[in-house]
Amino acid sequence: MQKAKKTTPRGGATAGDDADATARMYEETLHDFNEGSIVMGRVLAVRPDEVLVDIGYKSEGTIPISEFRNPAEVKPGDRFEVLLEKLEDDDGMIVLSKIRADQQRKWENVVANCSEGSVVEGEVKGRVKGGLIVDIGVDAFLPGSQIDIAPSRNPDDLIGQTIECKIIKINKERRNVVLSRRELLEERRKEQRRTLLNELKVGEIRKGVIKNITDFGAFVDLKGIDGLLHITDMSWGRLNHPSEMVSVGQDVEVVVLEVDREKERISLGMKQRLPNPWDGVEQRYPVNTRVRGRVVNLAAYGAFVELEEGVEGLVHVSELSWTKRIAKASDVLKVGDMVDVVVLSVNAQERKISLGIRQTEVNPWERAQERYPIGSRVKGKVRNFTSYGAFVELEEGVDGMIHVSDMSWTRKVNHPSEMLKKGDEVECIVLEVDAANQRISLGLKQAQEDPWASLSTKYRIGQLVKGNVSKIASFGAFVELDDGVDGLVHISQISDERVQKVRDVLQPGQEVEARVIKIDPVERKIGLSIKAAKLPEENFTVSEEMLQGLRPGEDLVDLAGAFDEAFGVSQPAEEWRPGESKPDKEPDADATPEKDPKP
Repeated sequence: MQKAKKTTPRGGATAGDDADATARMYEETLHDFNEGSIVMGRVLAVRPDEVLVDIGYKSEGTIPISEFRNPAEVKPGDRFEVLLEKLEDDDGMIVLSKIRADQQRKWENVVANCSEGSVVEGEVKGRVKGGLIVDIGVDAFLPGSQIDIAPSRNPDDLIGQTIECKIIKINKERRNVVLSRRELLEERRKEQRRTLLNELKVGEIRKGVIKNITDFGAFVDLKGIDGLLHITDMSWGRLNHPSEMVSVGQDVEVVVLEVDREKERISLGMKQRLPNPWDGVEQRYPVNTRVRGRVVNLAAYGAFVELEEGVEGLVHVSELSWTKRIAKASDVLKVGDMVDVVVLSVNAQERKISLGIRQTEVNPWERAQERYPIGSRVKGKVRNFTSYGAFVELEEGVDGMIHVSDMSWTRKVNHPSEMLKKGDEVECIVLEVDAANQRISLGLKQAQEDPWASLSTKYRIGQLVKGNVSKIASFGAFVELDDGVDGLVHISQISDERVQKVRDVLQPGQEVEARVIKIDPVERKIGLSIKAAKLPEENFTVSEEMLQGLRPGEDLVDLAGAFDEAFGVSQPAEEWRPGESKPDKEPDADATPEKDPKP
């Protein structure tokens, strides 16, 4: 700092007078110059590092050259306001500051002309922790959360730019100003929304930008207001997610579908800009037309096939095959498959098309009566069992059923596994063909000679016969004779001694000798007596006691009931027999169904 120069007394004043005058001026000056006050200064000289300034005080002051934006433009005689920081430093110089004087005036100007809520313009000077510094005449703080409506990803992009902000807080004591650009943008956006809402008309086309994407649609910025573009209004075709058709930042043209000015909601559409593909669909896809399409979706009940963009039809699981039982469409199809289908029905109003895949092939049941006439002899492989019969595959997709009652002439069959095994090749007679219900009734026993036709000539009362025990019941035992015919030995005719349990005396497979005591070809029953086989033939006569267990009306007379009791099996209440309607579902092989299933 340069020290102030001493002055020389003027005129004829004495040294004492000068001293008094100087003292008075000094006292007056102290009243006019206060530290912290702003005074007018005049440039005396411009030096390399400082500017010498006269403020009318007893000494001059200096200002660092760095406080001037353009030092080259500063010249002697220039006048400007300076802040009197200190009347005298350690070197006796006045400490001045032009920058602080400018800041003080600017602050006073801000306080005088601005208030909280005022809109100001300023240049973004730089970035600080938590936000930006904006020069609005004084440095003001713009918090990061108040920079924009959406979170600002790169605030540095605003540095050097002139922006408008709203003053949200002025702290006079700390000389602090807080700004918000966000509030200003939101207010202007609201005004713009109100204007746009009043201008929008249903049916008009607007340009916008995809702002955000959700699972149910996309939000479109219509230059000031957002509208919802629902996924169902994006395309006439099938979309799994909006991102398949649009992306954030994409420019789009949309149709205004609905405007709710009260709730400020706008519904938009893209597909409405294109013709509705369902218009005229009945003419393009008449019933019974064969077309080709792509599988676009699978459900448990069927497959959706796209015939053209925006037009899909359903192939129900029941329309996939004539012969195979398909539980789920995904068992035979996958998304993306190209398939041939036949149009079964069209409902343009409900946008439904029913399609069939099996209709593209010949139905094997249409020629079943021709290929399998009643009475013809056929061969097939045993495919499956139910409690009431066996299913025999005659050709791929065509099964016939052998009912248990048509398996044997000579014995009561309780379950088909008594006579057959899965995979057996069998020869049968066609008993009935019901193509409409997809049923063929077969007979196994009808393919063989009925042994009962000649039984009355082969056996006579009192004849000694031999056979093996085939089944045991609580009331007696069944003995298999020649030709597979079973005779019944009542428990009372097993031994001369009282028999408590049949199994105590006889075992399955055991060979026994017995006499024939009863033959009933009508009822297909033979009564036997092991006890009577011990009597000489000349002494044998049929007694009332022998026939006691075989009399009509008794359980033992009914061989069907006898076999049921022997095996503990009760006949199903409802069975499928020829002539009855066809069941819809095939049961498990060993299950006893409430209703007979479809073969």
